[in-house]
Amino acid sequence: MFGLGEKPIENPVTIAEAPGRNWYALCTCPRHEKRVAEQIERRNLSCFLPLYRSLRRWKDRRKELDLVLFPGYIFVRIALENRLQVLNLPGALRFVSFNGQPAALPAEEIEALQRRLSGDVRIEPHPYLRKGRRVRVRSGAMQGLEGIVVRRKDRCRIIFSIDLIMRSVAVELDEADLEAA
Repeated sequence: MFGLGEKPIENPVTIAEAPGRNWYALCTCPRHEKRVAEQIERRNLSCFLPLYRSLRRWKDRRKELDLVLFPGYIFVRIALENRLQVLNLPGALRFVSFNGQPAALPAEEIEALQRRLSGDVRIEPHPYLRKGRRVRVRSGAMQGLEGIVVRRKDRCRIIFSIDLIMRSVAVELDEADLEAA
């Protein structure tokens, strides 16, 4: 589990030492993502909970919070036969599945998201998008990722989507760092 500017907390099982393990999207009870991720890590299983920083204002104070980038989801790297260890945790509901089988996420997408979040890039949730002008990032922390361009005021925002869970995130980038996909 980690947020922007923090390093990911990986369990003793590293990605290279995990043959037969894939990334899966685990659905959780609302607002239980951090608690479920802690329980998964206590059981020495690999998980990834992307967080972003948000400044919240109340009448009497302001505070910067670490919020979940994909509410209701945690990414877990396990062998499929170990899924009951995760599903028996309080707050864990189900894996995202197709035809009754948990659907594995491409490892490259999760690893790219981990690398991008460890950089100094402002990222935030965005409504899921499918259509728009597709571009690829040429340079910077987001290099190689493809997304959809959206203009917001005088800024250029790129929307990156994870199709399996139908969620997107927005990142403000310089237009000079983009090329047509």
